[in-house]
Amino acid sequence: MKKLHVDLMHFKALNDWVRDCEDSEIFLDNLIGQRYVAAGSQGKNIIITGTPGNALGCYLDGSSILVNGNAQDATGDTMNSGSIIIDGNCGDTTGYGMRGGMILVRGDAGYRAGIHMKQYKDHIPVLVIGGKAGSFLGEYQAGGVIIVLGKGCDGKQPTGFFCGTGMHGGRMFLRCDEAPDIPIQVKADVATDEDKASIRKFVEEYCDNFGGSADDILKEKFYVLTPNTHSPYERMYTFN
Repeated sequence: MKKLHVDLMHFKALNDWVRDCEDSEIFLDNLIGQRYVAAGSQGKNIIITGTPGNALGCYLDGSSILVNGNAQDATGDTMNSGSIIIDGNCGDTTGYGMRGGMILVRGDAGYRAGIHMKQYKDHIPVLVIGGKAGSFLGEYQAGGVIIVLGKGCDGKQPTGFFCGTGMHGGRMFLRCDEAPDIPIQVKADVATDEDKASIRKFVEEYCDNFGGSADDILKEKFYVLTPNTHSPYERMYTFN
């Protein structure tokens, strides 16, 4: 494994080093907000300590990234494949335009997570958030799967306002006891056993990385959100 103590290293120099490194196993120690880390990376396994800056793993194309800490905005922006695992919280627009691969967030995510997620044939992106997500989760979602486990939410809706605004594809799963407050262009149904079975492998992946029991999580009540094709763009940004 190739190791680098990052500290105050300029983000361009860091990214050049990661791209040119011949080792497939990389350990980056003490990041302090450097941007675009592992952008477009292929075939590498990257472990990070500290706090990477915006656009971590943007355009990721098969590498895996493990962050032992928090991440900032636009993590996984337009990623194609691979995985990003965040052992903490992450900022806004996590998974922006995500086209494939998986992002796991142990804790909470900021606003507009999963915005413009899309899928093509067997390229299905997956975003799993362990805690809660901010407003506009899944805004304009066109494909893929978003799962919010709602840890620490005591059964309340684990999202902010306008969840699924403009949603026209994909599915979203929220673990909560009561029907979520959502725009009219989205419909929410209690998840069936078949629905839960379809996300079991993703919940198991979350538990394998962060602990917990997939069986215990999946026995709880979930709602599955899908586009309401009868009213696709009604009441998008108002409460009335």
